[in-house]
Amino acid sequence: MNDIRDDVSARVAELTPAEKRCARVLLADYPAAGLGSAAGLARSAGTSTPTVLRFVARLGFGNYRDFQRRLREEATRAATAPVQRAARERRPAEDSGCAFRSAVTSRAALAGHLLRTVPEAEFDAAVALLAARPRRVLVSGGFFTRHLAHLFAAQLSQLIRGVEFARDPLTQDIGKYLDLTKDGVAVIIDFRRYEESARSLAMLARDQGAKIVLLTDHELSPTAEFSTVVLPVYVEGVPFDSDAGLLILLESLIEGVFTALGESAIDRMSRWERHVQLPRAFRRDEVARPAPHAHPPV
Repeated sequence: MNDIRDDVSARVAELTPAEKRCARVLLADYPAAGLGSAAGLARSAGTSTPTVLRFVARLGFGNYRDFQRRLREEATRAATAPVQRAARERRPAEDSGCAFRSAVTSRAALAGHLLRTVPEAEFDAAVALLAARPRRVLVSGGFFTRHLAHLFAAQLSQLIRGVEFARDPLTQDIGKYLDLTKDGVAVIIDFRRYEESARSLAMLARDQGAKIVLLTDHELSPTAEFSTVVLPVYVEGVPFDSDAGLLILLESLIEGVFTALGESAIDRMSRWERHVQLPRAFRRDEVARPAPHAHPPV
């Protein structure tokens, strides 16, 4: 029997926009988000209790009580099965005494969480939006994530045209968002300690008719309410939230777009390489030789 989580991920493409918000909240904090009241889940998802009940019915449950019973059974099974518990809550040995091993292990676990928090249908939808060669793609990040947003924009621009990084989206770059149209995409990265600017950008992009791809943490940014696609990432880290999962997700999106585009991506990358001017210590097609009559180093 599949976990409810697996069923939700498999059915995301079939859900209405309001039901998708329920799915996102449930997957982001599974199974805890579904163990409260239907009204509580509705509030978290920014929708109504009847929508939650329709969502549950779509998963094959006759009522919310049956849905919660299955969630509790799954939680009990996960807590009592050593193999499942070890796979989901893997920790380094207490006596290892190796801080590096502990840090790497915890970040490897964040990578594994991606397969549970990011529904494949949502990932595929994000790739499809970007690979459709939209007229314009605007990428923005938050106080800490803007650097990864910049990297993503730089790599994506080598695959498709019209990609821009918005360093100051609500000041110097506001005009770029005002110029968005229905064939534009806004990629917004907003993690906890959520920024009001992300929500404002999403609302502005939506009003312009553009699609919004949101990358956020597993607790979900309020911007999710206005987004076309939401990709949640676990960020637990010490002493700060970790960007390891976010980086892997961004690289996965780049690979997905590259694969979808095929030869056109390779052609654009080749042209980019031919024309870009970057200072190099040396080029592979050049063999370093001492200058004529140069004195040997002392």
